[in-house]
Amino acid sequence: MASSALNFVAVNPKLHQSPNPTPPPHRFTTARRFSTATRPIKASIFDPLSSITKPATSTSPETNLPIRQIPGDYGLPGIGPIHDRLDYFYNQGRDEFFKSRMQKYQSTIYRVNMPPGPFIATNSHVIVLLDGKSFPVLFDLSKVEKKNVFTGTYMPSTDLTGGYRILSYLDPSESNHTKLKQLLFNLIKSRRDYVIPEFNSSITDLFEVLEYDLATKGKADFAEASEQAAFNFLSRAFFGVRPVDTPLGKDAPTLISKWVLFNLAPILSVGLPKEIVAGPVLEEAEQSGISRDEACHNILFAVCFNSWGGFKILLPSLMNWIGRAGVELHTRLAREIRTATAAGVTMAAMEKMPLMKSVIYETMRIDPPVPLQYGKAKKDFVVESHDAAYEVKEGEMLFGYQPFATKDPKIFDRPEEFVPDRFVRDGEELLSHVMWSNGPETEQSSVANKQCAGKDFVVMVARLFVVELFRRYDSFDVEVAASPLGAKVTLTSLKRATF
Repeated sequence: MASSALNFVAVNPKLHQSPNPTPPPHRFTTARRFSTATRPIKASIFDPLSSITKPATSTSPETNLPIRQIPGDYGLPGIGPIHDRLDYFYNQGRDEFFKSRMQKYQSTIYRVNMPPGPFIATNSHVIVLLDGKSFPVLFDLSKVEKKNVFTGTYMPSTDLTGGYRILSYLDPSESNHTKLKQLLFNLIKSRRDYVIPEFNSSITDLFEVLEYDLATKGKADFAEASEQAAFNFLSRAFFGVRPVDTPLGKDAPTLISKWVLFNLAPILSVGLPKEIVAGPVLEEAEQSGISRDEACHNILFAVCFNSWGGFKILLPSLMNWIGRAGVELHTRLAREIRTATAAGVTMAAMEKMPLMKSVIYETMRIDPPVPLQYGKAKKDFVVESHDAAYEVKEGEMLFGYQPFATKDPKIFDRPEEFVPDRFVRDGEELLSHVMWSNGPETEQSSVANKQCAGKDFVVMVARLFVVELFRRYDSFDVEVAASPLGAKVTLTSLKRATF
């Protein structure tokens, strides 16, 4: 998912250096109520403040809300960042880390240290944004800069990316940003006719593996099979190459996972051959003034980290939330999907599936695959929560934790619950608050912003996945456990289509 961070914490200080470090204004929509026959499923991580009232300390012509001093502090140098890092990873865990401080300060905006902290990042100070009104300031490029903030308060050494600053670390004001992002747009557009057939082939392989494991073992690990299928699909759809026919064989998911573990080193450094990247793409890059080597690093980063890494989280998330919703939702989805695809699976057919589309957006809302976003203030400005306004100074780092922002009870009714038809009919008005792609779902990615270059591609693949799932099966059962990256899903049954 290009230009969107998965944000992993470093394990090797030598791989990092400190960073230098968004589109239209946020549109607020009133919370709406939805009904669903499906039993509620709760995320159970966010106990929001129903009301925050503090005395005004000053006023500003930029806002009609009272100006408050940003609460919180960074502690003693060295000690404060380490203390916060221990709370974040061990003493509290990520969600409780943010929730406890939100309750302590009675504010959805406050100061804190973000990992990794000392020995890796020279400055761990951030201003946290936890509500749906303040969060979109991270996309406003008139106020924030996106240079070198892809992974937050630190940046991996460019030695790991062939000496290049990859697109994800570029601000739109930099000339290479336009060239590289347009290259990705062109790649996606040039291969659009291959997406559906190659996905169908790869997903068939996936379901065959899952069915075999269920038959022989009584259960199936969704992650291992889906990661292999996802890479096969991306390689075939974008490059026309079967990984099994290259030196990679079936090792790509293992290699990419090692790369993620080593914190954003491009997969080339652990053995991914450049031969997988199609020549015509690199020739086009040269014509636009980008060297073949730099283009290769960027394309592999976009495909292996942004796309494959994103699907590694998103596909299990879909299985988790849909699986736990139960048979009633499964039946509704199967009927809608099979009716719309009677003449085959097409883009037009998928547009006639409002429930299916809503289920995908609801999954991305309740469990965004890209939870952390950063931006550095370009100038002094005022950021607003629902209840107050806060003055931000030039150079300060802003950080948004999306799973709280997209469960804002002042925007979404029943925010903790998985509501399958939340975005059906009038509910579509709430799509501006679905921000998984580093921007509102209602906005378009462009060379002028940092929204995911593959935003529409990711949504289409998610739709294809759910469509193919319910064309083949009436229902399925899962067991779900926590994992460092998203949910660990184990399939315990797949019930073949009977109608």
